[in-house]
Amino acid sequence: MAPAVALQFVDKKGILDPRLLLYHGITYFDLLQTIFNLNCGNMNQLRHTLIRTIELSLGSLAILEITTHLPSEGRSSEAYHALFDTVITPLGRRIFSPENAHNLALEVVKRGLAPRAHICSSVVDMRVQIGQERRLVMDSPIGLAAGFDKNGVAIGGLFDLGFSVVEIGSVTPLPQPGNAKPRSFRLAEDRGVINRFGFNSEGAHVVRDHLMDYRKLFGGRGIALVPTQVAKENEENEVTEAMENELSSKPEESNDTADINLAKKRAIQISQTMGNSVAYKLGYAFDWALHKITTSPHRTGVLGVNLGKNKTSEDEVGDYTYGIKELGPFADYLVINVSSPNTPGLRSLQQADRLRNLITSTQQARDTYAQHAPLFVKLAPDLSMDELKEVANVIMETKIDGMIVSNTTNARPDFLLSKNKSETGGLSGAPIREKSTECIRTMYKLTSGNVPIIGVGGVGSGRDAYEKIKAGASLIQVYSMMVYEGPGLISRIRNELAEIVADNGHKSVEEVVGSDNEEIYWRKREERVKRKMKEAEGKTFIDM
Repeated sequence: MAPAVALQFVDKKGILDPRLLLYHGITYFDLLQTIFNLNCGNMNQLRHTLIRTIELSLGSLAILEITTHLPSEGRSSEAYHALFDTVITPLGRRIFSPENAHNLALEVVKRGLAPRAHICSSVVDMRVQIGQERRLVMDSPIGLAAGFDKNGVAIGGLFDLGFSVVEIGSVTPLPQPGNAKPRSFRLAEDRGVINRFGFNSEGAHVVRDHLMDYRKLFGGRGIALVPTQVAKENEENEVTEAMENELSSKPEESNDTADINLAKKRAIQISQTMGNSVAYKLGYAFDWALHKITTSPHRTGVLGVNLGKNKTSEDEVGDYTYGIKELGPFADYLVINVSSPNTPGLRSLQQADRLRNLITSTQQARDTYAQHAPLFVKLAPDLSMDELKEVANVIMETKIDGMIVSNTTNARPDFLLSKNKSETGGLSGAPIREKSTECIRTMYKLTSGNVPIIGVGGVGSGRDAYEKIKAGASLIQVYSMMVYEGPGLISRIRNELAEIVADNGHKSVEEVVGSDNEEIYWRKREERVKRKMKEAEGKTFIDM
């Protein structure tokens, strides 16, 4: 490498600029090996610059590690969480409209820039399972509610946040824009949100492609249906290879470019023969630290798909069936959303006869196209006690796999302070916390604890999650409270919940489910003990 080429990576202060290295595809390792091992006229000047850079970088790296743990923990460090929760999230609320802030947050998650899970060790078993025949097993009871990622574009990044369950949607069969803007409003004084999006969706066909892309990278349900995408990728690779061959046949490259390529090749050769050299160790340290901060292996978990109907459709059964057919093969579970307040006539599907017909029809579709997937129905919190009883009877009769309680509410509590409280749409966040918890408690009792419940509505702390689990929820979902608490909320809820469960004398989250209803709770506890004893006996028999 010529001195002029090597020195082009040094800024005006004589410090190596990593942005220039990355731009040219050169790592610290490449450059350090070259500098330590190549001989040319101005190498003394370059070595001196390198030593200054190393001293400054190592000192900065040490201070950064001691104060923030960023080099070792990366995006899961408390410092990175604090940056998003106390600076970026409040600033985003101040600068951007609710919908623009939401879109920006989704993009940040999609690009892998959001905080990763920061999980503290605990003696509590946080694992939960839902169902028997179609069993879902999660490493914690913290999930993401539908609405944040409507089209499934940021699934991997959402699992990285710490969710054990990510539910995308609602997805409609055909693309539709939703309601007119503005359609999302913050109630900052009340820590709530009102939205009237109206099932804005890219449509099942586009979302199917997104799910295929996700499964191609991370595996799981529907992976057998991805070969066509792999073939397409192979075709693209063939085109790329042909282009590279064409480029390689072109006239000789410039001297500077040739020098850089030669330096990289020589650095690799040197690394194979001088792996213990000072340059190797220093270069590896820099590259490792940079990689640790910017990238980490993705988490995975349970993927749910929430299905809706098109606004102008008069065939709800056909719409939900189409969604199951297109998306069911890639989903770990499916949700029939009949409770959004922003699609005209949708909530009438909760009437007993219509609900019964819809559930039995979608169960048949599920058995045909996605036999593995548990089917849930999402309910509104605005049903009267008589309506809740009718819904509970239908749920028990049809033996649906579970229910999500609850969606947003049309009601406006008297205690609301925000000027936006008069906006039409569904209210979510802190103002509906108690209402949704009471709805969970009621449905748990009406179904005798025999139908798994996913609890949603105003969860903003480990205590909120604990109260919903006591009321009867096996799993809780979070969404609106992240608007005010930031993405670090997920890790805080998990860690706080584990501490509360332990403080109350429980060894696992499953022991807490439904404990507000003592009669059902003790019966379920006895059943759980018998099941574990039976499983232990079966394991012993196999071992023998």
